[in-house]
Amino acid sequence: MKKHIPNLITLLNLLSGTIAVMLAVEGNLVLAGVFVLIGIFLDFFDGLVARILNVQSELGKQLDSLADMVTSGVAPGIIMYQLLKQSSVLWNEEGISTTSLFTEGIAYLPLLGLIITLASAYRLANFNIDERQSTSFIGLPTPAATLFVISLPFIMQYNSCDFAVELIQNKWFLIAVTLVLSYLMNANIPLFSLKFKDFSFKNNVIKYVFILLSIILLVLLQFVAIPIIIVLYVLFSVV
Repeated sequence: MKKHIPNLITLLNLLSGTIAVMLAVEGNLVLAGVFVLIGIFLDFFDGLVARILNVQSELGKQLDSLADMVTSGVAPGIIMYQLLKQSSVLWNEEGISTTSLFTEGIAYLPLLGLIITLASAYRLANFNIDERQSTSFIGLPTPAATLFVISLPFIMQYNSCDFAVELIQNKWFLIAVTLVLSYLMNANIPLFSLKFKDFSFKNNVIKYVFILLSIILLVLLQFVAIPIIIVLYVLFSVV
């Protein structure tokens, strides 16, 4: 029975992602983000359990990709769609919606957010056949791109940084984020993995520095730190 335990965890990841999709469609982006986080945690946990129990299988690998497609593909795409949709609404001085940019010829603008879903699908399919990514990554992993996207509703809801909130409400910023993340997921850029072969500082200096800096940023900036950490992850890997 133990060979089914990792697959059960993967199915729970899929369930969390499906619930996140339903919530995102309804416009509850913060709670959708919570379920995406649960799914990403389970995605990490199923692989760990499979290695501990020594029950890795081809079925588990395929099932993991299918679950990731929902949690780290469909869900962030719909969240970005909703953010772009919100950024396209015009408000009057009383805070009442008056007109929408949908009525001015760009009704399909929010659909650009779904490019993230398409890029995630291509990334996951390519990852399954790319033998170079056993100890590191080529291109930004889908969970990292997803964390960037789901952090945006949290920043709008819980952070008092007016500049960050105004930036997220800017449709051109959201479009830029969509395009850049979609490119990075499929770019031929080597990125380090946070898996440790050993725990010596000499062999893992970049990982320890990155983790320490990430903790400091999270303490100081809270949710605003998440997109900054993703950017630093790419920069650390490239430099």
